[in-house]
Amino acid sequence: MTEKENRNEFEEQEVTNEEAVETANEQVEVNSAEGTSPEDVIADNEDAQVEPAVETDNGEEQAESMSDVMKDVIDITPGDLVKGEVLAIDHDKQVIVGLGGGQEGLIPPRELATERFDHPSDIVGVGDIIDVVVLRDIKDKEQGSFILSKKRVDQRKVWEELQDKYNNDETVEAPVTKVVKGGLTVDLGVRGFVPASQMDTAFVSDLSQFEGQTYTFKIIEIDPNEHQLILSRKALLAKEQAAEKEKALEALEEGTVVSGEVVRLTNFGAFVNVGGVDGLVHISEIAHERIAHPKDKLEIGDQVDVKVLKVDKEQERVSLSIKDTQPGPWDNAAEEFAAGTVVKGLVKRVTDFGAFVELKPGVEGLVHISEMAHKHVETPHEVVAKDEEVEVKVLSVNPQDERVSLSIKALEEDTSEKTESKPAKSKKPAPSKPAYQDDEEDASFTLGDQIGDQLSSLMDSDEE
Repeated sequence: MTEKENRNEFEEQEVTNEEAVETANEQVEVNSAEGTSPEDVIADNEDAQVEPAVETDNGEEQAESMSDVMKDVIDITPGDLVKGEVLAIDHDKQVIVGLGGGQEGLIPPRELATERFDHPSDIVGVGDIIDVVVLRDIKDKEQGSFILSKKRVDQRKVWEELQDKYNNDETVEAPVTKVVKGGLTVDLGVRGFVPASQMDTAFVSDLSQFEGQTYTFKIIEIDPNEHQLILSRKALLAKEQAAEKEKALEALEEGTVVSGEVVRLTNFGAFVNVGGVDGLVHISEIAHERIAHPKDKLEIGDQVDVKVLKVDKEQERVSLSIKDTQPGPWDNAAEEFAAGTVVKGLVKRVTDFGAFVELKPGVEGLVHISEMAHKHVETPHEVVAKDEEVEVKVLSVNPQDERVSLSIKALEEDTSEKTESKPAKSKKPAPSKPAYQDDEEDASFTLGDQIGDQLSSLMDSDEE
């Protein structure tokens, strides 16, 4: 304050004091009858000046109110997490949020929520108190305005919840949103990734079948700072299957017949799932007849009845049989292929000692090399060939040992020569004679020879 201003103020105070004295004297005159002294009047006037003091106090109260308001105005900087009240939703679908102290902020639609919505009113309403994070200050553009995000605050909470679930080994449920390179993405309020190898216990070539479906997952890796979330469905399926397998092994009993589904085919057999455990049906147990490959009789997905042959709980192995659940081809073989029956069959195998001929599926008989032809046979390949149809005669049948003896030569005529040759008798040459004696002597020779031959025959018969 300048010296001049101080002097003026002092003069004004003097004037005020003089006016107070004059006023006091006037009051003394008026109130003299009542015996009031000037000092009392001045004192009363001093008390009467309390009202201006009250006005001064009101000014102080107003100052204190402004101070309180200023206290409500928080210093907001980008990155701060603050509470605000939804004031309105503008025509651009931006949510206007009051931050206190006359400050406001805007939430763009993309920063409102992680889930899809048609209008901001689907997410918030006027008057809602919400948590927001300050993204940036735009005071240079609009006085007192900030760009805010509710979505990122929600995501922070989601990351915290997911971290707790991971620490407690809890599962999460989420829809598959998209197929990406190497796997799938899911929506948990934050983006999660499921590698292709972690979607199922078996290899899956087409991941699109999972898109749009909701599944339960196990968190196998999480890093909120890097926004990294790796999930697995395979881990849960493997755990479930292990429990089912243990339960199934306990329930299976050797000798019982159960139903199952063919789940895999190999060169050596078929795997059939029975109650949660995969058992092997060896190729020799698929059918009574011989087959080249399990696919000749079975397809993946077939429902079949199987007999439990063996259960190894320690090794978790189960041996099964399909053919033991079906009627045996040897059950009526003794009647169908009785000795002496002539049937047609297919040569299935040719060996050094003979050929095996299939009479019907599951029933084979042996044509021994000695029964192939009446003549001498060096090797069966001289007579028959694999997959050749032949006609055979049943020599014998033994259903208990599952053996049938067959013959090919029994149906053929023996064309070999069976002539019996006798040693020729030596004859003496006839003596020479004259020509005129030819007829007579020749006749006599002939007769003698004939009689001699007859006598010899009689003597031979007597000896016998």
